[in-house]
Amino acid sequence: MTMKLLFCASEIVPLAKTGGLADVAGALPGALAEHGVEVRLAMPGYRGVALPDASPRGAVTVSLGGERVDGTVVEGHLPGSGLPVWLIEQASFFDRGGLYGEGGRDYPDNLARFTFFSRAVLQWVERAGWEPDVIHCHDWQTALIPVILRTERTRPPATVFTIHNLAYQGLFPAAQFPITGLPPSVFTMRGLEFWGQVNLMKGGLYFADILSTVSETYAREIQTEEFGAGLDGVLRDRAGDLQGILNGVDYSVWDPSVDALLPARYSADDLSGKGVCKRALQEAFGLPEEARVPVIGMVTRLADQKGLDLVAEIIEEVLDARVQFVLLGTGDPRYHTLFEELKARRATALGVRLGFDNRLAHLIEAGADLFLMPSRYEPSGLNQLYSLRYGTVPVVRKTGGLADSIVDAQNGFVFEPYESRALLQAIRRALAAYKTPRTWRRLQQHGMRADFSWGRSARQYLALYARAARRVGRAVPAGG
Repeated sequence: MTMKLLFCASEIVPLAKTGGLADVAGALPGALAEHGVEVRLAMPGYRGVALPDASPRGAVTVSLGGERVDGTVVEGHLPGSGLPVWLIEQASFFDRGGLYGEGGRDYPDNLARFTFFSRAVLQWVERAGWEPDVIHCHDWQTALIPVILRTERTRPPATVFTIHNLAYQGLFPAAQFPITGLPPSVFTMRGLEFWGQVNLMKGGLYFADILSTVSETYAREIQTEEFGAGLDGVLRDRAGDLQGILNGVDYSVWDPSVDALLPARYSADDLSGKGVCKRALQEAFGLPEEARVPVIGMVTRLADQKGLDLVAEIIEEVLDARVQFVLLGTGDPRYHTLFEELKARRATALGVRLGFDNRLAHLIEAGADLFLMPSRYEPSGLNQLYSLRYGTVPVVRKTGGLADSIVDAQNGFVFEPYESRALLQAIRRALAAYKTPRTWRRLQQHGMRADFSWGRSARQYLALYARAARRVGRAVPAGG
């Protein structure tokens, strides 16, 4: 018997991306399919999203607060994996410049937009003649799906709800609740009500059959007041149904031995190409091409959550240690100003690119010697895993997925207190190791030979799906 899985996400690589959720949604389904699972994906049909073989399948009509809204379902296949994808198209909701907002502000009608998406997906599933055993939902944008199924269906499929970042919960004014079409009994403390607001994430946490998040440590952290973002009590109540599974890496994309975006390829057995990438990185940022000067890289959102406040406090001292520092990212305008001003004064040591450039992101992973991730919290993290494979030694804070993947002095350097001096000390320890080539080569090769592929994570998700299916009385084998 084959498990049928519907994977619902608001963004999927390579169709649409704002963060790590898209990477997961683009890679995990393919790994599950290799284990024999029959997988289909569903995503909103945003502006500019196109499947090469897309064709209209039918129409959907959803009632939003008494207003009928029509949409279209388009089917095609995901580039790379070839898995079937349903795009839910509705021009007034999804034909926009951003996925969730523009200019740093969320769209005010996001509740209507993602209620429409959730109900349209479920409506289409009933009409398509393909009944999933499990629906896997991700973050607040799809959190209504478990709520609708448990509230309105007599024999629903099992649901698994994954938290990628608990800080983003889908909060809306109580006056908008009727848009969901759910009964008032759902707008309670043990439902979507949260301090007088609608909280979609909370609904997913209460109504899904099984919960997961993207690392074991983060699963424990979010049950505490410090990291629970107001939902730690809900998560403690459901602790027995919550599992942390570390995200994986798509090594067909992130591996220096096959990476077509690099000027030279290399492997753990032959690192000579890394030197070529380092020179190319220095050239790209206008830095002196000095082979023995260590290069520290960051590819990140410029925000306090990512530890930029710590970096800002010590960056001058780091640059004084005769290193080069390259930064790629965008975010808080105050960090834009800080790094641009610093670059003007320290142009031979600091390279800054404000924005996102995928080719440059790959080059930083390959050409840097160290990679910095001093996050205040980091649910899973992917760049530390990319860095390991590229022989770029991570310096990380002990939190979330960083704690689950980096072991101090074995494959990277770890600090724990969220303090700038602790970060500086970790960087200094890493720079000391860099001066000893034999020690550094051992660190590089240890990381490069580690396996953080999606296959390992997929096996854990299979067991989770089987557990969810059993909960609703569906007999599905753990192996798919």
